[in-house]
Amino acid sequence: MLTSFKRIIKFAFQDFFRNKGISVATVFVLVVAILIVTGLFFFQGIASYLNAQIQDKIDITAYFKYGTTEEKILSVKDQIIKVSPNIKNVEYISKDQALANFNSKHQNNPVLAKALQEVGGNPFLPSLNITTNGDVSQYQAISNILQTSDFSKSIEKVDFSQKKDTIEKVYSITKNINTFGIILGVLLILFSMLVVYNTVKLAIENSKEEIATMKIVGASDWFVRGPFIIQGVIYGIVAFLVCILISGLSAYFLSPKISVVMPGFSLFSYFSANWYIFVLIQLGFGIGVGAASSFIVVKKHLDI
Repeated sequence: MLTSFKRIIKFAFQDFFRNKGISVATVFVLVVAILIVTGLFFFQGIASYLNAQIQDKIDITAYFKYGTTEEKILSVKDQIIKVSPNIKNVEYISKDQALANFNSKHQNNPVLAKALQEVGGNPFLPSLNITTNGDVSQYQAISNILQTSDFSKSIEKVDFSQKKDTIEKVYSITKNINTFGIILGVLLILFSMLVVYNTVKLAIENSKEEIATMKIVGASDWFVRGPFIIQGVIYGIVAFLVCILISGLSAYFLSPKISVVMPGFSLFSYFSANWYIFVLIQLGFGIGVGAASSFIVVKKHLDI
């Protein structure tokens, strides 16, 4: 059994090197497909980082009525956290802090500074800024809670309605990116399988005389079919080795450039932290597509 398996592998490598042009072309197509899939995974990491940054900046604010004490506001804060498990963070902004934030943000705008002086005093209301761990429905649920009778007596307004469209757009973009990635991944798998399929089919056509000789001397079905299936696996392994090298080098050299655009995100660190996922994706894609395509064509076109 072991001897037969060694011979199958030997014949597979012989066919691989004998048809160098076809083999190189097939590996090239697999490399391109795997790199695109890998690129999607890189893009997913970048998109997740950006999405997390945006989500941290998206919140709804509950403004409290004049005269509401800090003790009362902090009590409301504790109650909101208890009734809503999806809350990520609740930040209390006092009147004085709101004024300081406004002055800091608009310190170079004399028009706003003059308008604030004419108003006189501190026109800002104390507030709670609330962020969640989820989508727009969770913000809607919290907005509804804040407007119930238990809280509405102390709350002047909740600005969810003004931010609703922005929140919906952010989560819609994230959802569309994930859907696009899945569709493109499926199309790449089908395209790659078609290329390997035709390559192995051509190899079978070129080996008809050898196959006929094997049949005459009584070779088993597996012994005849095995080299073509193994050949598909070889395509996938070679493509994987090329891709993992390109991926690592690309992540290393592009990381400083991407960090300039997105401070705090390192492409190479992302690659290093998820190297095993990259290996599984690339190796699984390469071998899976190669072996599956070869198996299908052998079953369909190799009569034994």
